[in-house]
Amino acid sequence: MTATAEGSDLKNRKANNTDSNTNESLLETVEHKAADLEHKIERALLILWDDLPHWRRDNAFIISGYRPDSNSYLGSFKSLGYLHNESVNIWSHLLGAVAFLFGGTFLYTVIAPRYESASAADLFVFACFFAGAVACLGMSATYHALCNHSPEVAKWGNKLDYSGIVFLIVGSYVPALYYGFFCHTNLMKIYLSTIVLLGLGCGMVSWLEHFRTPQYRTFRACMFVALGTSGVVPVIHGLTVYGRAEMENRMSLSWVVLHGAMYIFGAFLYAARWPERSYPRTFDIWGSSHQIFHFFVVLAAATHLYGMAKAFDYHHTVMGSQC
Repeated sequence: MTATAEGSDLKNRKANNTDSNTNESLLETVEHKAADLEHKIERALLILWDDLPHWRRDNAFIISGYRPDSNSYLGSFKSLGYLHNESVNIWSHLLGAVAFLFGGTFLYTVIAPRYESASAADLFVFACFFAGAVACLGMSATYHALCNHSPEVAKWGNKLDYSGIVFLIVGSYVPALYYGFFCHTNLMKIYLSTIVLLGLGCGMVSWLEHFRTPQYRTFRACMFVALGTSGVVPVIHGLTVYGRAEMENRMSLSWVVLHGAMYIFGAFLYAARWPERSYPRTFDIWGSSHQIFHFFVVLAAATHLYGMAKAFDYHHTVMGSQC
């Protein structure tokens, strides 16, 4: 009788375990189905250009794929989990920011031990570049994630976006001018000071409401053009002092020019609204001009980093950190 009872208990326990496993499996299935349904609903709730409020209308050639107004930080950030017409803009710069953050941390462990002549100045100029890149890409990703929140938050995010551009431009010039004019300290200081002041000016016109009014639109544009092209003067000056070959060694001139060309080409596509201008609806989710511009920004920053690494090597090998 005892053996029979024990066998019955064992069967009951197995049955209970089986029922428990079945229930857990059913619960997981229900959770997955619910999550899939939530994503489908979110995608189904995407709206068209004609449904957008005035404050969100930017590119009339992007017809579909817009998120509804969220009025919620959590709601806006949750949109990272499903596909819409800002997904590529967000993730391209979010992943870029993470890559440059870890890249900067890694290079920090490489720069100092690479050459005995490496100094705190080398670390500082590279830190300026990485800080500018991470700030630009991170602020851009934040803006694109929150641009459907509300008019006030979108305006704040737009200011962040422009500030990030300033950080990247100024941060990129610092190592280029440091290595390019290492043997002409006064010139280096003059050019760096000029670019920093222009950067501060661009920051002011980005944040101060007085300068964000329509009558200052031309002034704002001129400020950013001046900042973006301010590197042309020191490059020309360097060519007259050193010649092309030596500037290539000291500043990685060809890589600096390539990185500038990438920015300009990407910005040109963005301003022209191409290819979506020629193929409405085709590039609403993938491949719009703004997305292409984002990828060119990341590629240009990576190109500039490679050029500065070459300049760093030349500075500490051939030059030996000496003039």
